[in-house]
Amino acid sequence: MNWIASIHHDGSPRYVAPSNGRATLRLRADIHAPIEKILIRSAPDGEQSMTPMERVADEGVCQWWQAELPRAMPRDGYRFYIITAEGDFWLSAAGVTRHTPTDTTDFKLLDSATMPAWVRNAVFYQIFPDRFCDGDPSNNVRDGEYTYLRRPVIARGWDATPTRELGPLEFFGGDIQGIIQKLGYLQDLGVTAIYLTPVFTSPSNHKYDSATYEEVDPHFGGNTALAELRSALDVRGMRLMLDLVPNHSGDRHTWFQAALADKDAPEAGFYTFRSHPGDYEKWLGVSTLPKLNYRSEELRERMYAGENSIVRRWMRPPYRIDAWRIDVANMLARQGDSQLGHKIGRGMRRAVKDENPQAYLLGENFFDGTPHLQGEELDASMNYRGFAFPLLQWLAGDYFLQAQWLADVRPLDTATMAAQWLAFLAPVPYQVALQQFNLLGSHDTPRVTTILGGDLAKLQVARALLYAFPGVPCIYYGDEVGLEGGTDPDNRRPMPWDESRWNAAVLDFERKLTRIRRSSPALRHGGFQLVHAHGQTVAFLREVLDERVLVVARRADDGMGALDVRAAGIADGVTCVEMLTGVESTVVGGRLPLLHMPEVGVQLWRMP
Repeated sequence: MNWIASIHHDGSPRYVAPSNGRATLRLRADIHAPIEKILIRSAPDGEQSMTPMERVADEGVCQWWQAELPRAMPRDGYRFYIITAEGDFWLSAAGVTRHTPTDTTDFKLLDSATMPAWVRNAVFYQIFPDRFCDGDPSNNVRDGEYTYLRRPVIARGWDATPTRELGPLEFFGGDIQGIIQKLGYLQDLGVTAIYLTPVFTSPSNHKYDSATYEEVDPHFGGNTALAELRSALDVRGMRLMLDLVPNHSGDRHTWFQAALADKDAPEAGFYTFRSHPGDYEKWLGVSTLPKLNYRSEELRERMYAGENSIVRRWMRPPYRIDAWRIDVANMLARQGDSQLGHKIGRGMRRAVKDENPQAYLLGENFFDGTPHLQGEELDASMNYRGFAFPLLQWLAGDYFLQAQWLADVRPLDTATMAAQWLAFLAPVPYQVALQQFNLLGSHDTPRVTTILGGDLAKLQVARALLYAFPGVPCIYYGDEVGLEGGTDPDNRRPMPWDESRWNAAVLDFERKLTRIRRSSPALRHGGFQLVHAHGQTVAFLREVLDERVLVVARRADDGMGALDVRAAGIADGVTCVEMLTGVESTVVGGRLPLLHMPEVGVQLWRMP
């Protein structure tokens, strides 16, 4: 075997045990790996330090090395220098190399005091409120009730299909009362936290053009309904995340209207006027979305820093939200030569954690969010680029060819998909990786069922990996019953509550996955080791001290009947139980027979 592939460390409890200003670090390698010496390279206050490790145990097919590393800073980086009979190597979060890696991919230790422990055990459910459930028809938007974009708004029937022509002008009547009525359904599904797209008053159906941050839209039930939702969630032990849009407001926002009325008003400084009042900075050039200017100290005070700021207010009774999702976090406080994104991100985190150290701060980012995930700003980002996109492009390259949705429209090979996963895991502290917000789709993307062409086998692969990959899974409403939809607004169809329209097989599989995740510490808290990424099959190991789960997924039959598991430290004679079917298999000759593995499918092999 390739002994280099057996060298492993990650930030999970099996390999890192922090205690009293120190951390015990462990490293695993094959028992026959020709390792002579290992040093931990750290850099307290910027100066290199080398700490020797000791070979403390030989167990099964593994040799274990261990050392204590003093904690020196809020974020301590480290990597391993491995001296062997065949040359010297570095191990960082990016893998094993002969060349010296940069500090960017060092393993990292963070102070866990403000890491929200509950998130790792959560299953989120995203709701687009207008399309989930109409619990109180009396508060519905009426035909022609007001105009938006110079056109009257339209009330649609629940079974109608959203249209691009009407876009943000059409309303289906969903509200917070409807969400409260369906909490039993969500709890039975296995959901423990709900994420609502914006609920604050706005003229559109999506509410990303806030007219105020101070009140919930009366068509959603107003502030009273949100307080009632909080109480109903408390009864069920469920969490609540709201969506904040601090990058821009709507053009009907009270701040923007004050700024238009008086160029000397304090609110005029909240925006960037090139020529008052008509020429101002907009989000992506959209005139109804004036961009907020965080050079304004007063804006910072009102948005997050002040004692009675917007961020703080909704975290207090009677609403007590548990999390904020920050819209377009990658663009926040960035305008030309004014690049305040990291400064504002740190300030927003201070405000959130001051109100509740266990609150979850999530940022939207379709690209590389890792610079904001170093323990000083966001707790997580929406993991499109580090999980969802490479997975879906591996499973359904043909869809991307038709949609022209990504730069590379060809299907990814397995090794490239895995490389992209690793590239986004490597720069992030593993404590953060375990709370990354994993998803297969949202209100901004086509539905996963549509992307996969309704292929149930591939859909099961995608959904199982959603629950098995490091991070916290999120279900986009309706995906659990096979709801279809293309690009916006087709991906925002109303939730079908007629159960005859549900795909029962998809729903049963989703419920099984939530139960499996709830029962498995390894899937919720475990480390990550890529074991195989060749042909049509990918496999990785999740492990904690008393449980290991080997995840095997393939998109097409490549003839592989057994998986080499020696590099994962799994010895001959170990019996594994497949968690979806109960089938048992025993490792022989360093290989695990993949009994009853379908041509396209997934297996979750649990072992001690």
